[in-house]
Amino acid sequence: MIWSGVPHMLSDVVTTTGGKVQGVPSRLPGVTAFLGIPYAASTAGANRWRPPQPVPPWPGVRSAAEFGPACPQPPGVIGEAPTSEDCLNLNVWTVDGEPDRPVLVWVHGGRFLFGASSEPSYDGAALAAQGLVVVSLNYRLGAFGFLAHPELSAEGPGSGNYGLLDVLAGLAWVQDNIATFGGDPHRVTVAGQSCGGAIAAICALSPLARGLVHQVVVESALLYPRDPEIGPHASSHRWLPEAEADGVAWAAKRGASTLEELRALPAEALVAGMDDVDPRVAGHPGPPLFRSVVDGWVLPSSYWDALSSGTINDVAVLGGNNRDESGVLVDDVMTLRSYQDFAVRAFGDQAAELLTLFPAHDDAEATDAYNDVLRTGMKVSSYLWGQLWRQHSDRPVYTYWWTHVPPSDGLTPEYAYHGSEIDYFFDNLHVGRHPYTIADQPIADLMSGYLVRFVATGDPNGPGCPVWPATADAAAVMELGGRWAVKEVASPERLDFFARHFAGSPPW
Repeated sequence: MIWSGVPHMLSDVVTTTGGKVQGVPSRLPGVTAFLGIPYAASTAGANRWRPPQPVPPWPGVRSAAEFGPACPQPPGVIGEAPTSEDCLNLNVWTVDGEPDRPVLVWVHGGRFLFGASSEPSYDGAALAAQGLVVVSLNYRLGAFGFLAHPELSAEGPGSGNYGLLDVLAGLAWVQDNIATFGGDPHRVTVAGQSCGGAIAAICALSPLARGLVHQVVVESALLYPRDPEIGPHASSHRWLPEAEADGVAWAAKRGASTLEELRALPAEALVAGMDDVDPRVAGHPGPPLFRSVVDGWVLPSSYWDALSSGTINDVAVLGGNNRDESGVLVDDVMTLRSYQDFAVRAFGDQAAELLTLFPAHDDAEATDAYNDVLRTGMKVSSYLWGQLWRQHSDRPVYTYWWTHVPPSDGLTPEYAYHGSEIDYFFDNLHVGRHPYTIADQPIADLMSGYLVRFVATGDPNGPGCPVWPATADAAAVMELGGRWAVKEVASPERLDFFARHFAGSPPW
């Protein structure tokens, strides 16, 4: 344990700014869970597409024995879990122990469209047992969280970032309440995966997050500076004028010509078609239409502009990517012709050089070459992100490359897919998303230990663990899961190629 000081005796009834809540025993002895605590008012009716409003106080003691509803969303990800526009709730896992314990706030992923803090992989009991106070929260998704519209911008300032404002309101709740649960409001780490990782990265850049966040963990969203096939339209954010235009067109398809008419629509009418992709990204699966917006307020500038200018927050960063994500082919195959077409489409005038550095002579070699391009590009982009960060901050950046392949049930491919690290980061192999074996537990122990130490101290290293160096001038990344060792990001020739390619990309 990393605790020190006077023991903090936690009652199962805790007083928050909204009222008293009564927790319940978690799945682990000694860990208490407080589930479904409202941190802001319902977002229905007049509060739809407004910044989160204060939660109405409740009388007596509120049961915190069950998760709260998730935001309305398309079906398929959270199963039968309830959804509601009254979805701004959070969960806390903590133990009796010493005060001022480090705090981890988890933001779920799901393409800004799906997900809930109640998903079993996000259970915080194991990390709480290792000395953290763990918080997970719900936020508005899709059209509910990221619709921009000229009338909304007129209500100002900006529009389209209501989901981000929800996360910031949750972080403000943590500042006001977490000490009551044994947490230290001066040691708050925001972590997330996929779009949740993008939100964590925004917390490293947004001026509204200053003082609320001290460290960030960015899983599968630490990319610099763009997806080569998306061009100037970033996968995690878009520009306000185009977002407003898309919002007007999206509303018109639902028969709404004014904001008043939009607010009068039932939630079901907004969910239908909420998973549209960005129409400006042709010939690509595309980022979701609804995602964060460079609005001049929550997100004053693009990631690229913020990193280049040094308008960043004083936080330490731990982040990286998984080996088999971002378009990597596992079951499918790439022909030589389609690989060559990809090179021209994604790399333009650099296509011939790319095909020399990542050669394929026939169809049999094309898929491996294509995957090598994407994997190398992800590693280099994380490395360059860290280098750019270090130009403007003394706080460290720890980058990783997750390569562990979870055991297969025979029905799913064996690969280190997008999100395959989460059960190991949370030490939640009990969830059983895969037929985990005794060989997986040491991996979860080591990985969750790195995470706990980073949240506690800003440094993942500790006794008996392979040394994880901070990003420095050496082009190296920490391989996690498959092996536990520092490895070269790329050969000098490939590193130089991608550095030039990214430097010539349209600024986000």
